[in-house]
Amino acid sequence: MFTLKSGDRELEIRTPLIMGVVNLTPDSFYSSSRVYAESDFIKNIDEMVSEGTDIIDVGGQSSRPGATLISAEEEYTRIASALEYVRSKYPQVLVSIDTFHSDVARKALERGAHIINDISAGNFDKRMFSVAADFGACYVCMHMQGNPGNMQVNPTYQNITSEILHFFKSKIEQCKKSGINSIILDPGFGFGKTIEHNYELVKNLKSFTELDYPVLAGFSRKSMIYKLLGKTPEDSLNGTTVLNTIGIMTGVSILRVHDVKEARECIKIIKEIMNIS
Repeated sequence: MFTLKSGDRELEIRTPLIMGVVNLTPDSFYSSSRVYAESDFIKNIDEMVSEGTDIIDVGGQSSRPGATLISAEEEYTRIASALEYVRSKYPQVLVSIDTFHSDVARKALERGAHIINDISAGNFDKRMFSVAADFGACYVCMHMQGNPGNMQVNPTYQNITSEILHFFKSKIEQCKKSGINSIILDPGFGFGKTIEHNYELVKNLKSFTELDYPVLAGFSRKSMIYKLLGKTPEDSLNGTTVLNTIGIMTGVSILRVHDVKEARECIKIIKEIMNIS
């Protein structure tokens, strides 16, 4: 069990939590997750909450391979209404802001967000750690080789598991020195990794859960599934559930997903199996 704090909120992780993805972008890799109008994100958020999500992860910057980066101002404009909606209608639900801009993170935290989900682990904006510390926010520290524009151009590792373990240990130390006490680790599936790299990380997930911090896994409909199976993101729910199952049974604490209902069912079944003596 882990206990995390964000401001005056306390988050106990006794069983795996679900983080539902709300992409306020026109170019997310998974077309069905793209949101174009207010009615779209309202429907999306309402559905995820009704299906049992624990966290809503709101993002306005696409991080798919080759994505064009936008300014912090444009990013916040994209997410502001959705952030306000979920905080006003569903105050019981934790809100995560998916950003690597400290200015976007600060504005979101001022308006009630609880978690910073930073794909760059503070490497793109050196002020991010101080913002997280100032608000006492939970901080998701993700590993990525390169940036969204070049991360899939020949990603190379000598030993991917040991290199990411070293990266996490270094980042945990940096976070603590900056005053961040609630840290979540994300191996960054699909971010600067080949298909083979991704499955090596799945095989060695236990190495990350043994660091004694909550581990977040985002497998949902990614290319590690659909390219391996010769499918598309739209056809990759079954593969997502397989990986979510492996993740849970390995000790993953948070699943970041597009499909909340299926992830909730997965958790319920595994929990039932583990409760049988």
